[in-house]
Amino acid sequence: MQTTTVTPNITQLTRLRFVNAFLVREEDGFTLVDTTMARGADALIAAARSAGGEIRRIALTHGHGDHVGSLDALRERLGSTVDVLMPELDARIHAGEKVVEGKLPGQWPTLETTPDVRLAAGDRVGSLEVVASPGHTPGHVSFLDTRDRTLIAGDVYTTYGRAAVTNHFYWRFPFAAMATWDKAKDLDSASTLRGLEPPILVVGHGPVARDPGTAIDRALAEAHH
Repeated sequence: MQTTTVTPNITQLTRLRFVNAFLVREEDGFTLVDTTMARGADALIAAARSAGGEIRRIALTHGHGDHVGSLDALRERLGSTVDVLMPELDARIHAGEKVVEGKLPGQWPTLETTPDVRLAAGDRVGSLEVVASPGHTPGHVSFLDTRDRTLIAGDVYTTYGRAAVTNHFYWRFPFAAMATWDKAKDLDSASTLRGLEPPILVVGHGPVARDPGTAIDRALAEAHH
């Protein structure tokens, strides 16, 4: 597990060089945003302890397997006092409801864990504000740190090589586009997130982007073609 300090309050945790989770510091410990793939629970817990705290809640950007893969093992190890928060529509998909027409792309693993909270736009998770950013999945959300406006954008963008919107194939990381459900909605969400003017952008796949405005504008221009 590679750790990268993003801000004094956010640490990026990278597994197998390609998928990120984030520790967000709060007064009572950490919010863990996303859980990476399966078999990551022990390393995530150890990373939190190395950073000086315990995981107090788990907030998910969306329901794909590379983001919820270690959720059940974390719940088993940490117990039911740790709240699990998942976007409303993705939680319903995991509950077996059919919320959209057609087959959903991406991996949707069977989860034992039922979210304690179903997230909606404008909700607060500690210092994080929930921003609706559907498209990659029906319920996908991003998280804006209200302390400094750092944006955790899940899989709306990737940042390998350069920033790219996940509504189209980009050769450095094509997998996110393959898993995107609605490319038009995904692009709309990418534009919405640009409007937040984050000074720092972090994503599910790729390195930290600092002062990302120009890179995001280029990504949006390419995504419209």
